Amino acid sequence: MKKAQRQEDRMQRGAGILLSITSLPSPHGIGTIGREAYDFVDLLAEMKQSYWQVLPLGPTGYGDSPYQSFSAFAGNPYLIDLDELVRQGLLTEEEAGSADGETGSLKISEAEAGTLEKPVDYGHLYQTRFQILRKAFVRFHTEKKEYRSFCDENREWLDDYVLYMVIKNRENGKPWYEWEEPLKQRKEKALQKIRKEEQENCEFYCFLQYEFFRAWTDLKAYANGKGIRIIGDIPLYAALDSADVWAEREEFLLDQEGRPTVVAGCPPDAFSDDGQKWGNPIYDWERMEKEGFSWWRRRMDAAGRLFDIIRLDHFIGFARYYSIPAENENGRNGKWNKGPGRKLTEAIEETLGKNRVIAEDLGVLIPAVKKLLKKTGWPGMRVLLFAFDGNPHNEHLPYNYESQNEVVYTGTHDNETVAGYFAQKTQKELEFAYRYLEIHERRQIPDALIREAYRSSADIVIISLQDLLGLSNEARMNFPSTIGKNWRFRMKKGGITRERQEFIRNLTEIYGREADR
Repeated sequence: MKKAQRQEDRMQRGAGILLSITSLPSPHGIGTIGREAYDFVDLLAEMKQSYWQVLPLGPTGYGDSPYQSFSAFAGNPYLIDLDELVRQGLLTEEEAGSADGETGSLKISEAEAGTLEKPVDYGHLYQTRFQILRKAFVRFHTEKKEYRSFCDENREWLDDYVLYMVIKNRENGKPWYEWEEPLKQRKEKALQKIRKEEQENCEFYCFLQYEFFRAWTDLKAYANGKGIRIIGDIPLYAALDSADVWAEREEFLLDQEGRPTVVAGCPPDAFSDDGQKWGNPIYDWERMEKEGFSWWRRRMDAAGRLFDIIRLDHFIGFARYYSIPAENENGRNGKWNKGPGRKLTEAIEETLGKNRVIAEDLGVLIPAVKKLLKKTGWPGMRVLLFAFDGNPHNEHLPYNYESQNEVVYTGTHDNETVAGYFAQKTQKELEFAYRYLEIHERRQIPDALIREAYRSSADIVIISLQDLLGLSNEARMNFPSTIGKNWRFRMKKGGITRERQEFIRNLTEIYGREADR
């Protein structure tokens, strides 16, 4: 019989909600670290939840994906709350109100209309938000002690990020590997010239990071005070067009021109005949290991200050990673390579401490991945949306969980909603789910799956907000391998009704998942 993992070596049993900050209600087109974020923390506490899982918080570019950020360290300026800037006297109410406007529409049912806010229009934000934030900056006193301390304490990553953003704007948004040679190659004389000519713009980007981190630190402290731990999400790879790759290209497999020789992705599978070509550069793992994974230690230290627990996306890549020749059009004809393995996971644990990592171990697992996960002691993930294929040995069915050291989800940000997924199934395909869940109608499935997650042995349950509200695929967060319709979902103020709150609160009490407060 397998020896059970000691309770002190596992995370606190509990439950939580998956909701991106961008999906919060707001009068300004996108969710922010403002009043509605605090109200959501209060709501979580009222529902006796222990966790709030968010998506990555970095600044986004083309495609708007939080998993393709301009920096692995910086915060997204779109998340700065304009009403907070009004309270600080940096904006007028009229100026903040000018950010309101049409932000697109979703085809939603009448039943869902009371739940969903207008979706995020990133094009509108790109055209208008920085103009408004710049008005706030003009009134900000950059000699403030707290501001100068922030800049000094974060100099290691902040200087590179600020220069990257300033140059990128001068170059009309071009990626860094298409910049003029002196800037692309980071010639010190050229960088000093930029610092001198663009001093005010450099201060502007420092100001944005100061406001983001000040607001986030306050929100996290408030959540922790309410007994809510925040789960953050960290992509495995850095974006090619990012300050990280520009400033530390020796950590990546690039040619002399700064272009990747191989890129990350995944091979063809049940979800994609051509596989996926993500385009991220591959790390020079050999060099990183010789350096003691110093870049990763800095990255995880920064993430550890932002979040209580970190979900490591694409954990499979730690054991083995898929590389694709950069010139290939898709994910076919790539190859598997041995990953950094235990040496990197030990560096991460030394940086963060114990019980602070969730491993996203979804996909086709080979023995090496399972062996590595077991050595770390980190909990893996189970997704109920994957469980009902009629196979009683499916690892996502709760009675097949090998230990309590698991995190169970109804679905993730990359999946269809539960209601949307099962709406497309035939009666024959639904038969196994009906029998397992002891229900008789399709409309019962979302709540039945939530109940099944809560009653499972898994230490942690995370339910997406869309599934809690029983929303269709029109509320889906992301359609992988597509651009233009993702990351836009927003909930409406008051969308979580009293009835829904009571449903979750009762499950939390019945199945012993109440937070320690």
